[in-house]
Amino acid sequence: MTKIKLRKGDNVKVIAGNDKGKTGRVLLVERNKNRVIIEGVRMVSKHTKPSAESPNGGIIEKEAPINISNVMLLDDAGNPSRVGRKLNDKGKLQRYSKTTGEFIKDE
Repeated sequence: MTKIKLRKGDNVKVIAGNDKGKTGRVLLVERNKNRVIIEGVRMVSKHTKPSAESPNGGIIEKEAPINISNVMLLDDAGNPSRVGRKLNDKGKLQRYSKTTGEFIKDE
């Protein structure tokens, strides 16, 4: 199994599929399924029955998961980049942008 290099809160760009070119923030990473949910990407309509949370029920729009291979992390300049891991000056593994070589700031 490969190391998943995306985290919740990262800004990513969709590079394949119907939503190609869209950017958004990662809301959830499903590590066991290699999928991510991105804010505003792959919106689907879900029919809900009336419940205590939504007394009227109806049709709601929500994000659906997308395969992790179809997204790329955006570096600080806003360019899509592959992600690597290397030791920083404190001796800890940290993610870095392979295009610029700069470390990615973790939130």
